[in-house]
Amino acid sequence: MSGKLVDKVAIVTGAAAGMGKAIAEAYAKEGAKVILADVDSNRLDQVKNDITDAGGTAIAVKADMSKEEDINAMVKAATDSYGKLDVLVNNAGIMDNFLPVGNVTDDVWTKVMAVNLTGPFMACRAAINIMNDQPNGGVIVNNASVGGLFGTRGGATYTASKHGLVGLTKNIAATYGVYGKIRANAIAPGGVATDIEKKITAPDPLGSKALQAVSGAGNELLTGQPEQIASLAVFLASDDSSFVNGDIVKADGGWTAA
Repeated sequence: MSGKLVDKVAIVTGAAAGMGKAIAEAYAKEGAKVILADVDSNRLDQVKNDITDAGGTAIAVKADMSKEEDINAMVKAATDSYGKLDVLVNNAGIMDNFLPVGNVTDDVWTKVMAVNLTGPFMACRAAINIMNDQPNGGVIVNNASVGGLFGTRGGATYTASKHGLVGLTKNIAATYGVYGKIRANAIAPGGVATDIEKKITAPDPLGSKALQAVSGAGNELLTGQPEQIASLAVFLASDDSSFVNGDIVKADGGWTAA
């Protein structure tokens, strides 16, 4: 098989739908052996079947990114099945109903931080301790958000979690990338057509007002497709980006350029 990721072993979290599904399918198409991780085991199995039916290689692992035991089991599935881990994509994430600080409960803060930041940190830690001992090292791709670069593209907790993920990415790049064998980059998507917005059940009026102030009329024209993010994720995982390290690549159709 020819492809940019032939013989690579890659974990993709949040792989049951949206950007994670598109990334997993793109990786498999490029020749990677993909470990699919998500809390939704039914949809995850369907993604696995779609990949294998198309001639790709994938295994499905039910994993809650807020639970360290699930994260460690996910990483172990990669090494037990294929003997190595070349790529980790931290894609799983949840929203926070655009809640400003004054309305954030402890439960919301804890839950969003656990999935969006603490989980990726634990996955990076587990992966790094494998990758840095491998002859060819490894690559980490964190799916952040333009919310990790600006103040009003999400609620307080979501914004803080994505800023944290950006900082984590840069620290890994500056340490294990410069002095080790692991590159780390992040993608900062803008609006992408996924089902995550269906989970915004009760958007806070103040948070929504702040978002609308920076969105402006016509922002619906700047909605990307998951496959566009997946193409970028392939580039960042491949040798085509071998000298790209510690970068945060915006993919927002120019939303934040104005």
